[in-house]
Amino acid sequence: MFKKRRILMLLVPFIAFIIGAIFLATPLLKGSDPSKLESALIGQEVPKFTLQDIFDETKQYNADIFKGQKMLLNVWATWCPTCYAEHTYLNKLANQDIYIVGMNYKDNRKKAIRWLSELHNPYQISLFDESGLLGLDLGVYGAPETFLIDSQGVIRYRHVGDLNEQVWNDKLFAIYEGMQ
Repeated sequence: MFKKRRILMLLVPFIAFIIGAIFLATPLLKGSDPSKLESALIGQEVPKFTLQDIFDETKQYNADIFKGQKMLLNVWATWCPTCYAEHTYLNKLANQDIYIVGMNYKDNRKKAIRWLSELHNPYQISLFDESGLLGLDLGVYGAPETFLIDSQGVIRYRHVGDLNEQVWNDKLFAIYEGMQ
């Protein structure tokens, strides 16, 4: 009786460990991509909002800015080292006439303005989301994140992580070109 109980005491934690390991490893075995976080907003319009322009506190924008042409919405912050890494490529895209709206997320306005003046500004419109409320509505986990938005203001894709040449060529360009 004592031997059976002892074996059972060793076997139960081992089985629990195996089940836990399988549960945790399943996404890795399926080849899931952590940079592709599904968004509940795919196929829906950008949520309604009112935000200030980063340069002019008296100028305000709403969701209407996302209608009329396809574009990228890039969520960034000065405290984000990955945002710094992607900034050069965003300037390159802007120079290729890709329309980009920037959303400065949970940041300091003065630091953000200095960043854009020193590193060049790839954004046609620069939103200032100091409180992070629009980011929250979009389901933003952090910066950088980039949303592809069609000319009707509908979110078509969400990319988490830096936007670089490989990501653009391998994933985003085809989606962007296919949007109206």
